[in-house]
Amino acid sequence: MEIDSSQITAGVLAGGAARRLGGLDKGWYRVDGRALIEHTLARLQPQVGHLLISANRSLARYRTFGHEVVVDREPGYAGPLMGLASLLRAAPTPYLLVVPVDTPALPRDLGVRLAAAMTPDIDLVCARAGQRRQPLHALMHTRVLASLEAALAAGMARVTDWQGGLTVREVDWPEASTFANINAPRDVQAWSSTR
Repeated sequence: MEIDSSQITAGVLAGGAARRLGGLDKGWYRVDGRALIEHTLARLQPQVGHLLISANRSLARYRTFGHEVVVDREPGYAGPLMGLASLLRAAPTPYLLVVPVDTPALPRDLGVRLAAAMTPDIDLVCARAGQRRQPLHALMHTRVLASLEAALAAGMARVTDWQGGLTVREVDWPEASTFANINAPRDVQAWSSTR
């Protein structure tokens, strides 16, 4: 099964509360002179045919990049599952490549490698690095929206709990540092030291 990049929409999860960053909009937190959203878009854009940004504030500012910005159906910060559902509803392609906004060293071949592992019987392919699944670095068929809607209606909040009900494949990455995320100022120092 071959999936062309034109069949994939990338979805950037940038709608969180960023409590560990003092409530700042994490997408606009600057690392190496650029906002996290700029790092993420630069790495994602060549990998996909379409791009969406999930955000709950700074909407006009995110729209300046020229990509559709989707807002959670429920107000506030309802968590990544709600953002993921918003992205799946808006995706115009059969596949969604989801990433959080806070991984500035995102692999430049993430989409290609995850797509190569996707087969018709698989719902979702996740990256795996450092002996850990990276549940928010994943390629999924948009048909999973129905199960996600059911999970949200049942009050489910954890991404891994929802993924546990899907057919999932993992793709190993040798470099765990490519998935290092920025949640607090100290993470910038740790991330910079691995570059």
